[in-house]
Amino acid sequence: MQPDDRLTATVGRLVGQVGHWTPSRWAASGASGASRADTVHDLVQWLADRCADAEGRDRLPVPRLDNDLALPDQLRVVAADLTRFGGPALVDEAAEKVRAVRGQL
Repeated sequence: MQPDDRLTATVGRLVGQVGHWTPSRWAASGASGASRADTVHDLVQWLADRCADAEGRDRLPVPRLDNDLALPDQLRVVAADLTRFGGPALVDEAAEKVRAVRGQL
């Protein structure tokens, strides 16, 4: 499996796991002790930072939206950008990071 496909599939599994969550499930603590929403937002920020590096632009904070139900969409968009601009090693690293976060939730 190509790294791009692996990242897309891994993100798809995570989105499938969390896409139906209610606000109270997002607010619950994950294995790290942080809220699940904070954990996924941190993942989105990590991916966005790697994408910015790959594009040669400044890192910017990913906005934390008022509704945590938007986090799966943010994750999909940022992961798609990374598959477009990141090299195979970076995309593979990102897939591993997404897999690890999925395990923490």
